[in-house]
Amino acid sequence: MSAHEERDALTPAPAALYDQVRRLLHTAHGGTPPRRGFPLPPQPASGAEPLPHEDVPRVLAEVLTPLPRGAAELGRRLAPLGLDHSHLPRLRAAVAALPLPEEAPEGRPEQAAAALARELVRTGTTESAVAVGIALLGRFGEPGDVRYLTALGLYREFTDGAVRALDRLDRRRAAAVWLVVRARPAELTPLVHALWTGDPDAVREELGVLSPGPRFLPAEVARRIAEAASLPDLLDRHPDDPVLLSRAARLLVRGGSSRDGDTALLAFRDAPALYERVVARAGLLPPTTEHHATLLSLALDLSSGAAVLLDWAPGRRTALLEALGRVLAEPRWADAAVAVSESGPANGEQGLRARWIRRTGRRLFALAAAPRALRIEVVAGDPVDREPVETRILVDGRPLVPALFPWGPAEEPEALLDSRALRAGEEPHEVRLAEAYCTEGCCGALYVTVRRDGDAVVWENWRRPCTPPLPPGVPAEPAALRFDAAAYDAEIARAEADTVWSWPARTTGRLIRAGLVARPDLLGRWDARPGWISTGFDDPDTTVVTFDHAPGLAAGTPDGIPLQFRWIIPDDGTPPDTRAAAALCRLAAENPTTYADVCGGNRARAEQLGFTWPEEL
Repeated sequence: MSAHEERDALTPAPAALYDQVRRLLHTAHGGTPPRRGFPLPPQPASGAEPLPHEDVPRVLAEVLTPLPRGAAELGRRLAPLGLDHSHLPRLRAAVAALPLPEEAPEGRPEQAAAALARELVRTGTTESAVAVGIALLGRFGEPGDVRYLTALGLYREFTDGAVRALDRLDRRRAAAVWLVVRARPAELTPLVHALWTGDPDAVREELGVLSPGPRFLPAEVARRIAEAASLPDLLDRHPDDPVLLSRAARLLVRGGSSRDGDTALLAFRDAPALYERVVARAGLLPPTTEHHATLLSLALDLSSGAAVLLDWAPGRRTALLEALGRVLAEPRWADAAVAVSESGPANGEQGLRARWIRRTGRRLFALAAAPRALRIEVVAGDPVDREPVETRILVDGRPLVPALFPWGPAEEPEALLDSRALRAGEEPHEVRLAEAYCTEGCCGALYVTVRRDGDAVVWENWRRPCTPPLPPGVPAEPAALRFDAAAYDAEIARAEADTVWSWPARTTGRLIRAGLVARPDLLGRWDARPGWISTGFDDPDTTVVTFDHAPGLAAGTPDGIPLQFRWIIPDDGTPPDTRAAAALCRLAAENPTTYADVCGGNRARAEQLGFTWPEEL
């Protein structure tokens, strides 16, 4: 025996990653995994040159063709590739798209692939081998594989692949694993632990004390909590619990938030069942402003949001929307909203919500029931939840943006309607209909080209730059849309003239923007150009005007990086047109850099131009 062989014989074989995570779980407090799961044990260096990421699909197809006869053979094939955790997303995608050979070492190809996957997840000792096994179980796994996927999913590096495989086999366990590793707020820890153990009484108790705000409930977190709790079943066991009902309704609202993208709600298979139960029992809720806002938000989703795209039985969505309208029309609900809204702006979030309820409720339930080929509705979401104002475009009653781009809300009306961007002129032009919640440069945007073709208007040449992989059901190449030109022009004109959705501070901002477009000299005389003009994120009852400034900017030759300024205009009770006119007069008469605050740029540039750099930046 050579010295090398002797050393190999004396070196104990590494434990399987599955066995190691089981030991970690056994020693964890109460058998419950810690928040954020476990890191993978250190992996031995392969010494191989790392495989370029773009080569993973091709090389992995070669490695898995023909299927290895076992984990040892696959390990030998993977060893020279230098794979690490950075390769895992492409590795999962490559396995998901891998065509199976017509012949397999034993039995049918599917059986051989599943047998190999089970050997890999049970006995695999390397990151890449186990990742291949998890990805194969995502295609060929069976209920008996849930325990292996559940345990391995607690490794952070394996969570995404394991959850994807579990979603097909056991949605509750998939959600519990995802929440353990991915749910960020520490305040969710008690609820996540209850969901992991599956104790329905503990889950009900923790849901009762759950903070329902957006900070703690991003859309994906809300969806996963509802799945892990088997929420429709939990409501059936406690049909008269108003607190549980309230939390279920809030989870639906948060799951459907367009601010976070629409993938969460559309991936929630039990969403229609949960809507059914919440709407049927809505009368059990006390008529508070918060509950009114929750039910109204659900109605907005059912009317024109992503909820329209769920798998509804014929007529059920319309029936639920009508039922919500009847509940909210009851005097006890209407009177509560009026009482709060009439108490004045100083009533904080309650007053803000109540005024939104009065504007939005009248508008929503007055909409025509019959769908038009094209319908454009500006929807302002719950201001306390910081929901966006978006221009929802419905084609034959179905919302276009979540159907084609489920990563963020539709554009604001200022971008699509005030700008006249949707008008169809003689020349084709491209319009951005939506941007990802995290910015276009991160997860993309949705563009379409609008052109007039005789007595029709055509939307074609769709673009989605920088987007993640498309979810199931989203077309890779959306078809062109054709509208009758006369009906199209009428709908665009109606939408542009519609201001019922707006409120005084927002209307003031729109009027100021229009004034600056009509008279660019108002800011140009101060070497400034307009920026974002809208309402305050933390206080929607204020108008915010931002602008850039640098010497020479008006002439197109700034002497350096411009500074950004912010001017906040409070609601003083005067009409929006009066307030906007006063703001425009002040911009004409006084240099705005003398009364606006620096809000962007850099400290050195601010000091160079003689401005104070705010300490909070």
